[in-house]
Amino acid sequence: MRFLDPHIHCYSRVTDDYEAMFLAGLRAVVEPSFWLGQPRTTAGTFRDYFSSILEFERSRAADFGITHRCTIGLNPKEANNERLADEVLEMLPEFASRHGVVAIGELGYDAITPAEERAYVKQIELAQKLQLPIMVHTPHRDKHRGTMRSMDVLVDMGVDPATVVIDHSTEETTREILERGFWAGHTVYPQTKLTSERFVNLYHDHGVERMLINSSADWGKADPLSVPKTAALLERRGASPERVQKLVWDNPVAFFGAKRLDLPTAGEQPDPEPTSATHSRIRDEHRPAGR
Repeated sequence: MRFLDPHIHCYSRVTDDYEAMFLAGLRAVVEPSFWLGQPRTTAGTFRDYFSSILEFERSRAADFGITHRCTIGLNPKEANNERLADEVLEMLPEFASRHGVVAIGELGYDAITPAEERAYVKQIELAQKLQLPIMVHTPHRDKHRGTMRSMDVLVDMGVDPATVVIDHSTEETTREILERGFWAGHTVYPQTKLTSERFVNLYHDHGVERMLINSSADWGKADPLSVPKTAALLERRGASPERVQKLVWDNPVAFFGAKRLDLPTAGEQPDPEPTSATHSRIRDEHRPAGR
């Protein structure tokens, strides 16, 4: 069985994770732009970060046989610094139009403030202009209100729900997301957000149509193997391998688009050189002249 994790923050993972992911059957990942554990203070750090997930992280994943794609966006946590947000929003088109970018995101609400909504609307407009899918972050606090507001804004702006995944959904929100025609993304964490067992219950309630699961696997306690582990639990609880394969591969490919993902037909070929040598070469390519 092949796996595509449609929301994983590889930037925060070590190379041992990539090796374990490949051995577990993960062959492709999508890495959304997100915050770095603490607020950034200058726009230049965003520029460097966007370049990193478009270039270095893509190469690092390929070393281990995993195709890496990403999404570009201003996360809602940092949208509340409006001076900084304006600078970042101005640079987004430069990065969002590059090969390997498969959506705008993750964007949405954190504290559900006017500043967050302003940044949200501007990024939706960018996605519409570039004809890219949208990945929406839903807040950890007041999730239902944030989720409903996220969908209301999208509908008011004329966005096709089939081009949007409303992520970090739980039992509180999945039904309404699906009923309104959006994709429902589910982040499976060892403790918070949604456990594998809870997702299995959602599967039995809603099936696999417009359903996605991901690991997020960011700075906190997370498991980059939660997608294959949840798939195994689904099979043990009676789901057919065909339906599980649809959930963990066919669905994310359908959402992002096979042409946009541009996955290698024979899979990503692992780099036979030592990882450290490969990364040294990348650093040489990007080192400023004279240094």
